[in-house]
Amino acid sequence: MTTEVTTVRADLPAAYADVAARAPRRRFPVGGAAGLVLILTMAAFSVHSLLSLDFSLSNLQTSINTAVRTFSLMGPISVPAPRDLAYLIGLTIGTVVLGTLLASVLSIPVAWISADNTTPAGWLRWVGRAIGVITRAIPDVVLALAFALTFTLGSPLPGIFAMGIHSIGMISKLFADAIEQSDDGPRLAIRAAGGSRAQEFWSGVVPQVLPSWIATMLHRFDINLRGSAILGYAGVGGLGYAMRVAFQQFPTGYGRGLGIAAVIFLLCVVLEFVSSAIRRNLLGIDPVGNALGGRSVRTLKRTRRSAGATSGDAPARSVEQMLKRPWTSDRIRNVGWSLAAVALIVASYWWADVDFSQITWEYVIPTLQSFWPPNFGTHTFGEFAQGMLVTIQVAFAAALLSLVPSLVIGSLAARNVAPTGRVRAVFRFILVFFRGVPELVLAIFLIMITGLGNQAGAIALAFGGIGLLGKLIADSFEEVPRGLERAVTATGATRTQRYFSTTWPVGLPSLIGNSMYLVDTNIRAATLLGIVGGGGVGFYLTQASSVLTFHGQVTTLVAMIVVTVLVVEGIATLLRRIYR
Repeated sequence: MTTEVTTVRADLPAAYADVAARAPRRRFPVGGAAGLVLILTMAAFSVHSLLSLDFSLSNLQTSINTAVRTFSLMGPISVPAPRDLAYLIGLTIGTVVLGTLLASVLSIPVAWISADNTTPAGWLRWVGRAIGVITRAIPDVVLALAFALTFTLGSPLPGIFAMGIHSIGMISKLFADAIEQSDDGPRLAIRAAGGSRAQEFWSGVVPQVLPSWIATMLHRFDINLRGSAILGYAGVGGLGYAMRVAFQQFPTGYGRGLGIAAVIFLLCVVLEFVSSAIRRNLLGIDPVGNALGGRSVRTLKRTRRSAGATSGDAPARSVEQMLKRPWTSDRIRNVGWSLAAVALIVASYWWADVDFSQITWEYVIPTLQSFWPPNFGTHTFGEFAQGMLVTIQVAFAAALLSLVPSLVIGSLAARNVAPTGRVRAVFRFILVFFRGVPELVLAIFLIMITGLGNQAGAIALAFGGIGLLGKLIADSFEEVPRGLERAVTATGATRTQRYFSTTWPVGLPSLIGNSMYLVDTNIRAATLLGIVGGGGVGFYLTQASSVLTFHGQVTTLVAMIVVTVLVVEGIATLLRRIYR
């Protein structure tokens, strides 16, 4: 026995050497290294962009002095008379509602051919995705300026059509994503029963995705309302146009312009709360946290469940009774919301005073033909490329300015990071405040009072970016599996140790993806700064879109924006694939 043990021990080193030779070796993480290089490159470019935009203390002091002098000269803050103000609010909401509705209707067939599980042919899927990318790349204000050539001056139709076409990009993409995430069972069951493609879609898919679609429409309504102010600079009536007229009367009109901007801000905040409440009801998301509202709603729901549970077993029903859907409280509530939505659409049509006789039909075909072929006009490729570079620099600089505040506020707004429920509620409210301020309205205001261009635009975009990125960070941190955090807590780790060892590493891929989404959003928004005094590609785009013979330049500039956005989306996809 002793001899055998000695023999085995003598063989151990050789066995270990063999195992070590055959063991899989860890390869050099090429993907991780490439991702790190990409992130460091973008960070360096963001810092370079910030320096290129001349964010210096002396420039800041000059801007503050200009703002103080402007405030001393402008008239008192005021708003239009109540009757005029109600008309402007109604016209703005009506234009936004009809534009969002038009985009939602047009997005349904685009989403149908874009979704992998419903598209009739593979090539149609690429057509649908291309429609989404192109419509997202064309700013709505550019479309409004182009459409204004075929409509009577002051008509709301250019704004409605501009919002309707531009919003197809986002809505059709989210509609298609919802379709792809739906359960294929009902659709395949209808196919097995001999149903047509239309029956599969309307009976097997739409009932599943309808709540998600409505939530997307409400989200887009918020975005369009915040962007409606900029449409006033294209001549579309409403609060934005009234603010533009007021700001043109320097310095006495600045008080009126600031008052109208405050009205737009309050309108966005109020409708943000309303749409959030509707989205929560439609998606069935229970409130969380220990705030009074959340506890009240949960208590009410428990009471309803208890009432339903104490009612005993459901009575036996006949086949005829089961075919008739009962009028439950949920059904009554849904019917009520549906009737309210129809009433809002009818009222919006009346508020916007839509009149199709305002279309100059003989100009429609020439206007469409004027966008082809693309050209540079009197400019060169270098000038357009320099403008595009400035726009990209503004987008990256704004993203860098908003990154650190978003990390702090977003982390403390997450349920699993905030030390108490009250702290989480406070930081959630701060995020709502940042999101409620329309960044383009803030950009207009800052450019007007400071005399700055792209610097003011970058600050305004960063302000809005804190609200957007902070909320996305908070949501992604709350989605970290609780089991991992509980396991770390069970070892005696503090809250800070748990954050840096579990929450942060798990939430990092979402943080990278959300940051790239912010850059993408900033690029689209930065193109609009040229309209209100900023530079970049938006300046050339605005100049070319208002003249029929320059529309070929619009096509060239839009193609450059599409390529830029595709590159950013490609980088984001690559990083998500590396760090997933």
